[in-house]
Amino acid sequence: MKGAVLHGPRDIRVEERDEPRILEPTDAVIRLAAACVCGSDLWPYRGIQSITEPTPMGHEYVGVVEQIGSQVKNITVGEFVVGSFFASDNTCEICQAGYQSHCIHAVVMGTIGTQAERARVPMADGTLVATSGMPEPDLIPSLLAASDVLGTGWFAAVAAEAGSGKTVAVVGDGAVGLLGVLAAKQLGAQRIVIFSRHEDRQKLAVEFGATDIITQRGDEGVTRLKQLTGGLGAHSAIEAVGTQESIMQAIRSTRPGGHVGYVGVFHDVQIPGDELFFSGVHLHGGPAPVRRFLPELMQLIRDRKINPGKVFDLELPLEDAAEGYKAMDERRAIKVLLRP
Repeated sequence: MKGAVLHGPRDIRVEERDEPRILEPTDAVIRLAAACVCGSDLWPYRGIQSITEPTPMGHEYVGVVEQIGSQVKNITVGEFVVGSFFASDNTCEICQAGYQSHCIHAVVMGTIGTQAERARVPMADGTLVATSGMPEPDLIPSLLAASDVLGTGWFAAVAAEAGSGKTVAVVGDGAVGLLGVLAAKQLGAQRIVIFSRHEDRQKLAVEFGATDIITQRGDEGVTRLKQLTGGLGAHSAIEAVGTQESIMQAIRSTRPGGHVGYVGVFHDVQIPGDELFFSGVHLHGGPAPVRRFLPELMQLIRDRKINPGKVFDLELPLEDAAEGYKAMDERRAIKVLLRP
């Protein structure tokens, strides 16, 4: 089958990979209806996160089940399914507490690589959620978004305790930050402020529910946010980048007693202990337990109450994956959808 493989910095190739097969009786094999490029894929693409050998890419996926192992009970061949970027059993104590991304048997789907024609999904019963019948084609981008960026943005908003009457600040205007705006709106936030310098992203943020745009970054952005909030800062902050500057901007944008939901993958982040201690701010985040939210998010999509698929502003055939990475790297695209 065809699949995207990273050979080195900025060297993505679509080449022949082995067809996936059932390795464990709890596995399923799916035929991808759509995959995509994630912002986190850009870290190894840019060489910031090193690789030692050609590496299959991709961890977001939707598709049709083609094979199941002998112990799979809840998923059947022919169903259209959505899965998280972490495979999980969904039965261990950690999963039952709602943290499937920390399942004691977790498998990172990025190690399998879903920017491909087919993929093996471990622990299919715990990982996959089937739609009720085949979805209409125009819903597939939104269902794909639920696999990671929507679920991650939603978790960030929940971790930040976004809710009725609250002001939410969003640091990061990529797909996750934009869908954090959508999530905060759905959770009832009164005011949603996004830090963004890009007109196309600002426009989509407003469509998703942002009430204010701040173009300044770092401490200048924090100062502007506090001017908008009577000097207090936001009740909730969503951090969706993962750099030293972004996490400190989120913490400093949050009022004492407020909450920061951080979901940007950290790279060389060092939070000063004394500043954190005196901030009075709650921190919660990490890899999003997308599986916790999938049934609810899929229903909202199916009922056409949300349209997170709008974050995909470039669609390409899988064969052109290299162009998709280049477009995101150069910020010519927010998020790229790939059609196998």
